[in-house]
Amino acid sequence: MIFIKNKYLISGVILILFAGILFVTDIFTPYIRPITYIFLMGSSKGKDILFFALLGLFLILTQLHKLKIFNKLNSTKKIIQILLILSVILFISEIILEINLRWQLGLDLSTTFISMQPSMSSTSILHTHLLKSIFGGFLTTVIGPFIQSDINTGISLYSYTPQIANLLMILLIAIFILQVVAIQKRAAVSKIMLCFFSVCLLIGFLDGGLFSTPAAVGLLGTYLVYRNGYYFDFYIGKLLKNEKIINEAKKNPPSYRNKEYSYKRFVFNRLAPYIVIFLFLALRFSVSLLGANPEYYEVNIVDIQEDTLNLTNIPIESVTKENNNITYHVSSAMNEQDVINELKIPLKDNCKYYTVSWNVYSYL
Repeated sequence: MIFIKNKYLISGVILILFAGILFVTDIFTPYIRPITYIFLMGSSKGKDILFFALLGLFLILTQLHKLKIFNKLNSTKKIIQILLILSVILFISEIILEINLRWQLGLDLSTTFISMQPSMSSTSILHTHLLKSIFGGFLTTVIGPFIQSDINTGISLYSYTPQIANLLMILLIAIFILQVVAIQKRAAVSKIMLCFFSVCLLIGFLDGGLFSTPAAVGLLGTYLVYRNGYYFDFYIGKLLKNEKIINEAKKNPPSYRNKEYSYKRFVFNRLAPYIVIFLFLALRFSVSLLGANPEYYEVNIVDIQEDTLNLTNIPIESVTKENNNITYHVSSAMNEQDVINELKIPLKDNCKYYTVSWNVYSYL
């Protein structure tokens, strides 16, 4: 009876069941993909399943505040602070793994690395999948036979990650636990917001890294709730004329609200999350632009088995061969993702890996 009355539990179970439906059928994909695409950066089936399953799980876990272990929590601000710090550490660790991969293979930093054995998986500093490969290795071990072919676990990249990188999964689990704790003792609005941002943050860790859209949404959204969650609760509570939300909001006022700051300093603190968001986006685009080569794509194919490739759909400007390696210069008129995808079929089971230089201008 308690379960039936609890909207969080009901919503959570429905979302998890929906994730299960997405796992076994594509019937809802045309309807949800245009929505999830916005905040999951080119959503895929795997990310859609993960999003709804995790969102449902977090909604269920919001009810942990009723357990005695959480009764002593007066505020979760310190928890969110630690959560944000550990998240930044994990994102930086992923970038270090990308740099290490390129240093070991003698690759340029501003390239996308595509492993072809046993299947195609790509990674770059702008959109890393190295942590995903570790998680994918675990999933393959546990439920390998049940993973469908259209779900990319990134397992091809696993051999390029050092063993010590497995420790990052411990950090990921710690962040998940902190997220669960942070959701407790929050008013309804910021509680639901934090559930959504927590899911995006976890997906960002596994699929994209620091400069990906889900990571930006998750990290900056969590920071926004940390700084201004009170105002979302308070004003939406007033709009809905819900005294419960208003009273719960008053239990988590922003640290700068009750201090005797000048008006300018108060406004600065209020706007700080939005300033951080702007600076983060500026950094994200700066890295993309600085590493781009707008003149041509440099495609390096390593350890090719058969060099008579059918590349009629790719505008090749020049070709250089050395031993079992080939370097193509491809016209920048082609979209970067199209270049990567067009090489997928000709190079399947035909090379160890290949790299493609960045060209963010091709998306403009």
